[in-house]
Amino acid sequence: MGTFITRLTPAGSGVRLAVKDLIDMAGLPTTAGSRALAETALPAGEDAPCLAGARAAGAAIVGKANLVELAFGASGINDWFGTPVNPLDPDLMPGGSSSGSAVAVADGDADIAYGSDTGGSIRVPAAFCGITGLKTTYGRVSLSGVWPLAPSLDTVGPMARDVAGVTAGMALLEPGFTVDAAPAALAARIRAPEVDVDPDIDAAVDVALARSGLKIVAATLPDWTAAREACGTIIDAEAARVNRVLFTDPVRRSQLSEKIRARLDGGAAIPAAEVAEARQFQEQWGSTMAAAMGEADVLVLPTVPIYPPSLTTPGVQPFTALTNPVNLSGWPALALPVPSARRLPASLQLIGRPGSEALLLATAAVIEAAAGYDRAS
Repeated sequence: MGTFITRLTPAGSGVRLAVKDLIDMAGLPTTAGSRALAETALPAGEDAPCLAGARAAGAAIVGKANLVELAFGASGINDWFGTPVNPLDPDLMPGGSSSGSAVAVADGDADIAYGSDTGGSIRVPAAFCGITGLKTTYGRVSLSGVWPLAPSLDTVGPMARDVAGVTAGMALLEPGFTVDAAPAALAARIRAPEVDVDPDIDAAVDVALARSGLKIVAATLPDWTAAREACGTIIDAEAARVNRVLFTDPVRRSQLSEKIRARLDGGAAIPAAEVAEARQFQEQWGSTMAAAMGEADVLVLPTVPIYPPSLTTPGVQPFTALTNPVNLSGWPALALPVPSARRLPASLQLIGRPGSEALLLATAAVIEAAAGYDRAS
């Protein structure tokens, strides 16, 4: 199936929209990319509230997009429904979990796509497929009717080829949304010394910032690794809780992939004290980020520390090493493709304070115009 789990003949005449298949759509089953759900899923009785703006605007919904099983992973690979093909290179991972949403936009099947982001699941596939994606502030977009991964971290946001498309996507998710903020006057360039970033990606971010004309200051953000670990603990523990019926029922358990079964088992085994410690860390992490930002309006760093790996690359990859600490804070973040010294683009990540989506989009538009990433090259 690849890009779409359900392909539709659009009924609307407006912007073409792809919807990640963990968002309820009236009349269609929600599979969350999992055979264990798809085998028994009934058609949704109503749309998830986050679709209301798109329906009102007459969006032409082109399909329910594929994803990593249960949105629990960032490679973009789905062994049951097929893996969406990365338009930049079919041999490379498309990134996930919103892989189908990213590919639908990147290959021109959709103008806008809705994805979800719990630890980087909008930003990672946006980076790997050379498009733009926005993780919204936690709680800004309703999660009702959205199959959960980690409810205390889950967000829904738009993906598009460029900043203008993402802005249009925000206006569908939140009717009346406009970019009513000026671009950032000061940006803090963050480096996470604990993360091994490809030097070509780091350089690409620095060049894009230099071309943008934004005033840049260097900043440090302590406890990055601790934030990564705390976010991972919360995701794994909550995923095991919300999906308990899938891995404890023998029939449904057999329908899960081996990798997802192992992750859910691992999440269920996390001691309560460890989860409580992670949540305690989370309570102060936003203050740590705010201190690092100082007088700056945004934080800037790469979206992903690596270029997309081959589909056959074994082992765990640092897909979310630079994204999931943002989810722990609940702050919004935007992934923007920028030219790099290689044939593939790098991706620059802008992070803002809660509710600053308009500021992020205004700032990203300035960088986009100056950086000159050419998707046709």
